[in-house]
Amino acid sequence: MKKFNLVFLLVLISGLILGSFIGTLADKLPYLYWLNYGKTIGLTQPFVLDLGFFTLNFGFTVSFTIAGIIGMLIAGIIYNKCF
Repeated sequence: MKKFNLVFLLVLISGLILGSFIGTLADKLPYLYWLNYGKTIGLTQPFVLDLGFFTLNFGFTVSFTIAGIIGMLIAGIIYNKCF
């Protein structure tokens, strides 16, 4: 993977995390509650493989919110301006 692709991916993930954090904070405000609206997809109950001596649990969920998507868009714009 090229260096700029890795940096772009890290910038988008940080924008998603920051946007989701802002959405969680905005959920407490009556006029910005809609920023925390979203959908969670993935394995809600983990997949369990029990071999007797070894147990493996696998679970994966992704939660998308409006604030997280806005954060990713802003992070992408900042990346295009700076890099």
